[in-house]
Amino acid sequence: MDIEVENIPRKLEAKFEAMAVCCILGVGQLVAWNTILTISDYYYQVFPEYHPSRVLTLVYQPFVLGTICILVFMGKTNKNQKRITIGYTIFFIGTLLLIILDLVTKGAGDLSVYIVLCSIVACFGIANAHVEGAMVGELSFMCPEFIQSFIAGLGIAGAITSALRLLTKAVFDRSPNGLRKGALLFLAFSTLIEFICIVLYVHIFPKLSLVKYYYAKAESIHREAEEKQTSRLSNKELLYQNRNLAINLFLIYTLTLSIFPGFLYENTGEHKLGSWYPLVLVASYNGWDAFSRYIPLIEHLKLKSEKWITACVLMRFLFVPAFYFTAKNADQGWMISLTSFLGLTNGYLTVCVMAVTPKSNYNVLETNALGNLLVGFMLGGIFAGVCLGWLWLLGTSSSF
Repeated sequence: MDIEVENIPRKLEAKFEAMAVCCILGVGQLVAWNTILTISDYYYQVFPEYHPSRVLTLVYQPFVLGTICILVFMGKTNKNQKRITIGYTIFFIGTLLLIILDLVTKGAGDLSVYIVLCSIVACFGIANAHVEGAMVGELSFMCPEFIQSFIAGLGIAGAITSALRLLTKAVFDRSPNGLRKGALLFLAFSTLIEFICIVLYVHIFPKLSLVKYYYAKAESIHREAEEKQTSRLSNKELLYQNRNLAINLFLIYTLTLSIFPGFLYENTGEHKLGSWYPLVLVASYNGWDAFSRYIPLIEHLKLKSEKWITACVLMRFLFVPAFYFTAKNADQGWMISLTSFLGLTNGYLTVCVMAVTPKSNYNVLETNALGNLLVGFMLGGIFAGVCLGWLWLLGTSSSF
């Protein structure tokens, strides 16, 4: 069914509702994984010899990266709705299984329980690849505000989980099994969010008038391309034309994940905040990461030049010596400030890179494929950063 151009203004009435849904879907895409990161102090108590924050991250990343590579290079890009629904369903089942696992084991941990935990985390990686690549590809063809809201939701997920973790620690800190109670509350919260995302994406989002318009437009383009046997640019051609953006995303997350979260949990030493210290560091990172994703909404604060973006991305590697010397010689205030700046630059540069993607130059098929490719490079950077993060352990048993 064709939709006339003059009808578009009326469709814009649902724009803000769609933006809100996109933001919640962004929260749901990362809230399960951020919950794992945020309750790492509980897993360190249950599995003290297995480096949970590092190992679970290392388990998670190969599955997310491998799955998205398969989906991009072997799968079809016109089945995003099915992919996204599968992804959120896996998130929902996985978080529910984590609750059941803890209740069955009564908070006790051995190697077999740790293997089950790792298996569930691996499923989160598969779910992440199904959701993030498809959502970015799908929303890239719609309003720029949609993808902005989704990306902002990714940051908000971290901020929400950090705030909730600080709250639960304050409430349960001195109660028996306080860490476990807080972890279970977290997992229940994540399960609820994932269920809400399933309902929103399946039953609410596709019924919004503006979203219907874009879906109909995309379907019309698909149909026209099949009738005319129109070919799109290959993945290789799209990647070559956008190589700077892809490399920048890779480098942003390589640097960030080489420090966050493993270094913050294991390499910052003991300070006055005690057990609160890593939680405050993680909260500082997540809070500023979420805030910075809204900075580019102010037009004159948005970084549009690819050269300047690349320069800023490369300068971030100064964080490596900065964190090393701060951990060894400075007090906790300097580390909190440095961690906050790491989060601020991560969120801000991510949005700037995604915002300069030349979507107007491509048709819906090419935009979809490009979104998946960029997410693939971002996830590749995350995996590389996780692997490099283990280098902080060289020459030290646990911390500086």
